[in-house]
Amino acid sequence: MMTVDTKTDTKTDMGTDTDTARTMRAVVNRAGGPIDGPESLMDARVPVPQGPNGHDLLVRVEAVSVNPVDVKVRASHRGSRDGILGYDASGTVERVGEEVTLFRPGDEVFYAGDITRPGSNATLQLVDERIVGHRPRRLDATDAAALPLTGLTAWEALFDKLRLTRESTGTLLVVGAAGGVGSMLIQLATRLTGMRVIALASRPESADWVRRMGADHVVDYRDPGCAKRIQALAPGGVDAVFSAGSKGNIGLYAKVMRPFGRIAAIDDEWHLDWYALKDKALSWEWEFMFARSKHHAADMVRQHDILEQIAHMIDAGDLVSTVTTRFEGIDAAHLRRAHALVETGHGIG
Repeated sequence: MMTVDTKTDTKTDMGTDTDTARTMRAVVNRAGGPIDGPESLMDARVPVPQGPNGHDLLVRVEAVSVNPVDVKVRASHRGSRDGILGYDASGTVERVGEEVTLFRPGDEVFYAGDITRPGSNATLQLVDERIVGHRPRRLDATDAAALPLTGLTAWEALFDKLRLTRESTGTLLVVGAAGGVGSMLIQLATRLTGMRVIALASRPESADWVRRMGADHVVDYRDPGCAKRIQALAPGGVDAVFSAGSKGNIGLYAKVMRPFGRIAAIDDEWHLDWYALKDKALSWEWEFMFARSKHHAADMVRQHDILEQIAHMIDAGDLVSTVTTRFEGIDAAHLRRAHALVETGHGIG
């Protein structure tokens, strides 16, 4: 799986479809496979969502962002024919289900969605209120759409998996630092913990970016002396690692970490030598942001709470959006461009 290192936002341009029209505009994944396949992403008209019921909100989508998960699901063509992709989104609540207590029609919202339900690349979307937040007031829809998936992933990795707190001190190594999740994680770590952040980045523009996000030190992971440089910066050993690119790095973690350190990983590598971590009794934690909604976890509402805190920090000027590229118009042509950009693996933010 490609690490999360590109965030591309696409503003809506879907006309004035309403529920009474019975259909709405959407971009569907008809055949999967390579992005240049004629039916990988197609403009279509689909039935409007039925509802909302229960805890669901019916949201009119204004902006979305494209993540590696969009690319992966599209390419593998998981789900039904004419599946609607799209996870990150911002928009306005049109109607609410009978059990909704957190929102009302007219509220501006942002969210990362649910991997088991139709996505945000459509005029209207149903989404559970418990994984939705009020949009930051100081951001437009496009900048807000870049935040939920990366912000939730970073927050859960830091505070649920690595178990960091405001009182935590020591050294945090961030692998995949210039990507979307890494960019948010560095900001959160430097503002909400006492950890010193070492970011791995190779290109000058990536190094400049992670410094802007707040990294204390930057190390070039292509440098043959990478491990020695990290050890010089953390002579007692790295306390925690966030890993968006674990392939080929298990040996590095085993070498530079202190005994009993913790690693939180988000990538999908099948053949990792976890046994190499045993000698120092290092702990490996998986972070998967969609787990709460996919499995209807009892604490689903925690994602609402996290998004509310992220919005507050944005409005207070403590966090910034990580948007670097925008496309105008949620349609197949623009989404193909966005998917192609994500697939390069060289984006920033």
